Amino acid sequence: MNSLKTRLKSGETLIGSLVTLASADVAEIMSLVGFDYLWIDTEHAPIDFVHSQMMIQAVGGRCPCLVRIPENDEVWIKKALDTGCDGIVVPQVKSAAEARKAIEYSLYPPLGRRSVGISRAHGYGMSFQEYVGAANEKLTIVLQVEHIEGVQAIESILEVPGIDAILIGPFDLSGSLGVLGQITHPQIQDAMEEVRRHCEKAGVPVGIFAVDAESARGFIVEGYNLIALSMDSFYLWQSAKRALGEVRDKNA
Repeated sequence: MNSLKTRLKSGETLIGSLVTLASADVAEIMSLVGFDYLWIDTEHAPIDFVHSQMMIQAVGGRCPCLVRIPENDEVWIKKALDTGCDGIVVPQVKSAAEARKAIEYSLYPPLGRRSVGISRAHGYGMSFQEYVGAANEKLTIVLQVEHIEGVQAIESILEVPGIDAILIGPFDLSGSLGVLGQITHPQIQDAMEEVRRHCEKAGVPVGIFAVDAESARGFIVEGYNLIALSMDSFYLWQSAKRALGEVRDKNA
């Protein structure tokens, strides 16, 4: 099976989803659906790295798992990668310097300065040499541009080697422009298109969060090829609400 990194480089359109509930069962169920990848969220969701590792174990290699770290920090990066995930999503990257820091902490020397530990990623030591020898080639590093400062710095960010994809965060971007939640606002749309256009020019895959299938289809037409389609909690309440409504409507 080709890695997520390889598929991104080949230009495939990949559709994944966020996992925000701290449950190995939920992660396992989501992995059985057929998504191209799962995005385990430790930034906003109440998921720690014990949960993350158990969720990755429950997925069992059925699809790649990215872990979104709480912030662009060396400790969070090495803890996430040591769980044995397939890569990370780094939030709130606003400059080339911040992008470079994320890449350096994600890659082992001589390409970076990732700290060396022995953990699940290394087979608890049993596959240490194999892992450290291949990690730089296999790990997927996704940087989020979700602030107007990141949009303004996108050209210099894209000059940093080692970025596998840029992922736009439209909601935080709207907040940084003073129109929180108004993701269809012309300013937001213009900013998103600027990032997408520069990524296309640089040959770097670009992704985005889509709240539903209709939005996702539109983004794919526009040229986005890393789609985060909704999240586990949305699927849960939407399905429950729909089923309840259907029962009540038919018995009214």
